[in-house]
Amino acid sequence: MPDARAVAFASITSVVLFGTLYSIGYDTYLDTSNPFITSQPHHLHETDYFASKKNPLNVYFTKKLWLWTTATFLFHFLTSPAATRAKARVSQYLIATAVWLSFTSWFFGPPVFDRLTASTGGECVLHLPSGAVFPVPSQYCFTKSTISTTTHPALFPTSLLLPDGEWTGIPRLRKGHDVSGHIFLLTLSTLFLVDQLRRSFAPPPNARPSDVRWSSLHRWSVVFGGVVTLVSVFAIYTTSIYFHTPMEKFTGYIMGIGAFALTQLPHYLVSQTALNPALCERPVTSEKADS
Repeated sequence: MPDARAVAFASITSVVLFGTLYSIGYDTYLDTSNPFITSQPHHLHETDYFASKKNPLNVYFTKKLWLWTTATFLFHFLTSPAATRAKARVSQYLIATAVWLSFTSWFFGPPVFDRLTASTGGECVLHLPSGAVFPVPSQYCFTKSTISTTTHPALFPTSLLLPDGEWTGIPRLRKGHDVSGHIFLLTLSTLFLVDQLRRSFAPPPNARPSDVRWSSLHRWSVVFGGVVTLVSVFAIYTTSIYFHTPMEKFTGYIMGIGAFALTQLPHYLVSQTALNPALCERPVTSEKADS
């Protein structure tokens, strides 16, 4: 029986490749790094349902993906048979969460994605309701500050046509290389969940039958995990077709694979310890040896 991780890897690779080639051939993707395009609706939003950023899949699933991933992991892990409830699985989740936070929220300051965009020519800009775009200092993008003519009057040129009344906006990094964060996170999440779910189908060979028997709740957790995984693959498909340039999708995919590889470290260390028990043995001190 093939390794479930290999099957998931092949599936994700095929979906990203097909979606990217389709987006090139039929001109369906949106260049999200272009400041004059990204604030506008997708050019296919009226004809292609999933081209709209407001579709339920994007709003309630993809943008809240780590919440879904966390809920799936906890449901599955806490209901798992005793023989498969290994501490290394918790370590895997913590590593995956740390990587997610580092790339999207904070990495000793700005997150990895923001640092990458800025280092490849990214510019911090503010979009006005009129459609105008003007640059502001990068620090406002790094801190995701809300700015307005009242709080930051010095930032707004007098020649700008500003909306009447109180108005606020959050500047964004545009231009540069805008890695597809959705492809990154969907790839990481899908591989991580498949890796967790496979534990239910491959318990330790020396475990007692009572320690590997599924409860009714665990059956539901496996079903729930399978549904979340399949929806994630479909989200990879829609993202590959409609958003980001081919290279931005490729880098998001590669980073997702790399992030998942980091989550394999706990099981690798456990396997190495099992193969080399001497690594766990305490060295005999010279005093004890002489006695």
